[in-house]
Amino acid sequence: MFRLYRAIWRASAGRQVILILLSLAIAGLAAVPLEFQRDIINHLTSANVGVERLLTLGAGMLAVILLSLALKWVLGYRAGTLGEDLIRLIRQRLLVRASDLNQTQESFRKGTMSTAVSAEAEELGKFAGGAFSDPVVQIGTLISVIGYISSTQPGLGLIAFSMIVPQIVIVLVSQRRVNVFVAERVRILRKSTDQLTTEDIEAVSADINALFDDIYETRRRMFIWKLSAKFLLSVINGAGTVGILMLGGWLVLQGRTDVGTVVAATSGLSRIQGPTAFLIAYYRQVSANRIKFELMLELFGPEPERYRRPRR
Repeated sequence: MFRLYRAIWRASAGRQVILILLSLAIAGLAAVPLEFQRDIINHLTSANVGVERLLTLGAGMLAVILLSLALKWVLGYRAGTLGEDLIRLIRQRLLVRASDLNQTQESFRKGTMSTAVSAEAEELGKFAGGAFSDPVVQIGTLISVIGYISSTQPGLGLIAFSMIVPQIVIVLVSQRRVNVFVAERVRILRKSTDQLTTEDIEAVSADINALFDDIYETRRRMFIWKLSAKFLLSVINGAGTVGILMLGGWLVLQGRTDVGTVVAATSGLSRIQGPTAFLIAYYRQVSANRIKFELMLELFGPEPERYRRPRR
């Protein structure tokens, strides 16, 4: 994984720094709407209800939401264009490699190179665009929201935090197995495309069909692991929501907290479910792209570093 990130950083360090700064700003704003929501609800349930105060809180909450959305737009645009630039860079380097192999008359698998240029370069480039900024946004959001919930009511914050740990364990166990299927699928797909480039397709059609069956079986087993993990994660999220409502309701009945805090904690829980799900998917994406990156390095031979960014 570090090898993949080191390559991405070398190719786009300056632009990645800007994306990280934008991500930190978005994460810092994540918990602010929850505080406005808490104040609005407590204001409505208090004896001194004023329309002017309500409108002020609503305007403040809307302003924070709009600012956060604007920063996310800028982040998404810059990450997307960076990803496309890196896709182009990977394809340019693969083109240089293919030209070198052709000139030296070395073994040149056209099907494998075609797959790498079209599909594998696309996936790696898109991932590289948000390789640093995406986890910063989501981890920062988790810290911001859980920290806010814990500061208002530690018991509710503990429930929110306890939901994350078992999800991490489930993902680590399941993804190790999925990674094996990812590498197996890429190798089988490359082998099938190599055979498709032969002149006598009919002679190898039976072998190619068998490879297609192998791809199907690999994906089928991958689905079993992914969907089973997703089921367990959903159970944990559902149990966490019920736990916060029960504990929060009991604290309200005991006079140890207010309704606004419980509502904000419930909303905060939904806010952390999104980042948690994203980080889980992101970890899976990192694992898959690490394998694809290592497989792509095989195409460059023993000296991949000599394929520098072409001058423009």
